[in-house]
Amino acid sequence: MAYNYPPEKLSVYLSDDAGSVLTFYSLWEASHFAKHWIPFCKKYNVEPRSPAAYFSKLCDPHDACSPTEWSSMKNLYEEMANRIDSVVMLGKIPEELGANKGFSEWSSGMTSRNHPPIVQILIDGRDQGLIDSDGNALPTLVYVAREKRPQHHHNFKAGAMNALIRASSEISNSPIILNVDCDMYSNNSESIRHALCFFLDEENGHDIGFVQYPQLFHNITKNDLYDNSLNVITQVDHPGLDSWGGTLYIGTGCFHRRETLSGRKYGKDYKEDWKRGVERKTTSSACMLEERAKSLVTCTYEHNTQWGQEIGLKYDCAVEDVITGLLIQCRGWKSVFINLQRKAFLGVAPTTLAESLVQYKRWSEGNFQIVLSKYCPFILGRGKIKLGLQMGYCIYGLWAPNSLPTR
Repeated sequence: MAYNYPPEKLSVYLSDDAGSVLTFYSLWEASHFAKHWIPFCKKYNVEPRSPAAYFSKLCDPHDACSPTEWSSMKNLYEEMANRIDSVVMLGKIPEELGANKGFSEWSSGMTSRNHPPIVQILIDGRDQGLIDSDGNALPTLVYVAREKRPQHHHNFKAGAMNALIRASSEISNSPIILNVDCDMYSNNSESIRHALCFFLDEENGHDIGFVQYPQLFHNITKNDLYDNSLNVITQVDHPGLDSWGGTLYIGTGCFHRRETLSGRKYGKDYKEDWKRGVERKTTSSACMLEERAKSLVTCTYEHNTQWGQEIGLKYDCAVEDVITGLLIQCRGWKSVFINLQRKAFLGVAPTTLAESLVQYKRWSEGNFQIVLSKYCPFILGRGKIKLGLQMGYCIYGLWAPNSLPTR
């Protein structure tokens, strides 16, 4: 929410697949803290703008920051964090909040695998009465928990992403979508502007489908025993694929053109409508938008549709991100890999051998699954993407058989 970007053009969505009231409470607390944190970040050009990351790295205020303001902001953050921790320890929200808008959506019979759709707009960026402590507008903030029922398959992360795509199309309908995994945080407040430079390039930007930042981690150990730095992928593979007109979509830290996730093929006559969503945002109330969005994230909405096949993220694949990126490129779109000096996003790397093996097992199995299917880059990509890019995909697709010892 604290990106260096006009707040009226920014909408933030939190996807909570478990439908937990504790997660909603945490977001509710964060929405109040943001009214103080965002002006502080912009006043002192704070980096990173994740308060947890910022205060964990600094024991004292930096030179440009007033010690009094710094201490006051740190106290506000710690008080919020303590309230959240207390509620999580108790396992329930304070009784006085039960009647508040949003909290009344939860009932005693709900579980993480069996709950109705919940969409709550905590901050409506159009509301001139919702401002930060400096009197400036705030970004829109939305909580989304898609419906889950035991008798309906939820399709994991791909299903959650597709639900978010539909819900956001009703509320903000912005032409560019950024998705970030829950274990990552923004480390560069300028990353939106850098990505938009590619999409807005009047000569070469019309066919850019997505802009991918590298997947990097903040907890890399000194010896990096499990190769979590991913140096070969980040410094060799992805820049090489970029030269062939398309890096992989790796599932996080990626800016997508909404049209590409809607199954649209690129054509030379294509031109982005950058004013999309303006009329819809100004004519519907927050309550109306919430109800409409709820109907788009039910278990049965996707029945007899192309969602998960031709529209949205692809289902039935362990690496839904890679196969989705391949399908986008085969529809004529190009992608861009960008690696800034100040890293755009940082996440949490696996710290044990067992965790690392689980991660690499999923990646290798999923990519090998693609090679053995009709979506093999040499089959699906023939005549659609360059041979060099097809071969690049197969570097990852053949990870599994490459593990076999040879002489």
